[in-house]
Amino acid sequence: MVFQKEITLPPFPRGFHLLDKLVLDAIGELPETGLLSLFLKHTSAALMLNENADPDVRTDLNALLDKIAPEDAPFYTHVMEGADDMPAHFKTAILGTSLNIPISRHRLNTGIWQGIYFCEFRRHSNRRKLVITVVS
Repeated sequence: MVFQKEITLPPFPRGFHLLDKLVLDAIGELPETGLLSLFLKHTSAALMLNENADPDVRTDLNALLDKIAPEDAPFYTHVMEGADDMPAHFKTAILGTSLNIPISRHRLNTGIWQGIYFCEFRRHSNRRKLVITVVS
């Protein structure tokens, strides 16, 4: 069986935001076994599975990404949408726009410290669309 739902995320500020509760609330009860697939329909934001216990991880990830994709780099040619747009596209290319997570015993089968993150790379975010698919 396949369940699919597209949701609109609330506007988030730039940064990394845990989505576990929002995703699980949108799904309802998980099957005994299956696969959760998440797909973000945007090119300047990303999804990530990462450490959810220490907020310093998010701070450091943001600093690292900003270091390798700084705003206003003189070599950018895609600059029409603002100084944060091309770095956002690059960060999305690195992290990606989809995740697949196994479902076991009616729960997401993630590691103890793993959380689902929405990564907003633009300063002024739009309401982003997320496609949630559960295959059982």
